[in-house]
Amino acid sequence: MGPVVERPAAEAGTSGVAELERLKQRAAERIDEAAERLGALSRAIWSAPELAYEEQRAHGELTSFFEREPPAGSWAVQPHFRLPTAFRAEWAPPEAATGPGALQLAFLCEYDALPALGHACGHNLIAEVGVAAALGLRAALEGVAAPPPVKVIVLGTPAEEEGGGKIDLIEAGAFKDLDVVFMAHPSQEDAAYLLDVAEHDVTVKYYGKASHAAAYPWEGVNALDAAVLAYNNLSALRQQMKPTWRLHGIIKNGGVKPNIIPSYSELIYYFRAPSMKELQVLTKRAEDSFRAAALATGCTVEIKSEAHDYYNVLPNKTLCSAYVENGKKLGIDFISEDAVLNGPSGSTDFGNVSFVVPGIHPYFYIGTDALNHTEQYTQAAGSQEAQLYTLRTAKALAMTALDAIFKPELLEGIREEFKSKLQEEQLLNTPA
Repeated sequence: MGPVVERPAAEAGTSGVAELERLKQRAAERIDEAAERLGALSRAIWSAPELAYEEQRAHGELTSFFEREPPAGSWAVQPHFRLPTAFRAEWAPPEAATGPGALQLAFLCEYDALPALGHACGHNLIAEVGVAAALGLRAALEGVAAPPPVKVIVLGTPAEEEGGGKIDLIEAGAFKDLDVVFMAHPSQEDAAYLLDVAEHDVTVKYYGKASHAAAYPWEGVNALDAAVLAYNNLSALRQQMKPTWRLHGIIKNGGVKPNIIPSYSELIYYFRAPSMKELQVLTKRAEDSFRAAALATGCTVEIKSEAHDYYNVLPNKTLCSAYVENGKKLGIDFISEDAVLNGPSGSTDFGNVSFVVPGIHPYFYIGTDALNHTEQYTQAAGSQEAQLYTLRTAKALAMTALDAIFKPELLEGIREEFKSKLQEEQLLNTPA
């Protein structure tokens, strides 16, 4: 435990600011002290990649980490929290009141991997950032003589790559009563936010009739023809799509043998758009294309949506500004706003979280120009070089959390912006 200091207050003027900076320094020092253990945790997750909802070993590594964190039992750990591979770890200053009015700050961990590629999106580093930031924040609060009523929470959220574990957890009430959430995602640059968009996934199945392709082709109904027509229909649709819309898919099943007319075919498609309203428009057009292919070939079609849509992320720029200010003190070189607006975008189930609680989802450089979802990025995510950038990001998150605790005007601004953005989004998505 660091030296005990008086609780900083916004009205304390220069002395309060200095005390807050000392707390931030203590948070950073604690993260550095735990660097070897944090790196080992990340490497353990990276070396045994597990797919969505199957992250048993990662779950075990993370919960054991908090159970072992000295003094033993200081973190209240709930394994299998609402989902088999989710968890919750909680700590509060022993001297602080932690009743219903306590400020609850949560750091989110992801730890699922990709098929064949492993941790090609660096979710092992996301888990490490969440754990490290929580350790740093705890150490800082332990140095406060009269700690505020606050809870430091780490929430393990599985299945981001497929299924949407955070959405499952929202529906299970895991985000109820949280005040602010924090996480950070590996990328090719440092950005306080990127334009993460809404996503809808579908599986399309065509059913035809098998026949000998040489002897009796007229007796067959070709399901592969339907799949190919659908694929081409959507390729043609791209000409009339907005520049911010995306659709991409694969033909997963196209038959079993060339001399048998395929009686079954299957496609998987992802649709993306900046808002849920636009996503619905794109989805309707795509589904019309799927049905048109069935009509043209005489097949029947089954269109099945995935259980969850990923919402677009609502960036909280008040929180982002505080993060950037802290990050710059640590030497983080953030890309410009123009680069954010014109840069690449993906989708994440954090978007759904951003509709229920204010939060931040920055991106961070890990020492490589390799692109996510490639073999090269898998290697980078497990490298020692990535550790410097990962822990630096964790420090910036912990420092930003301290700002939210000790700057009431900042917390109020975060909450007000969240309410405003939510109202804007609801108006945007209201049918005309």
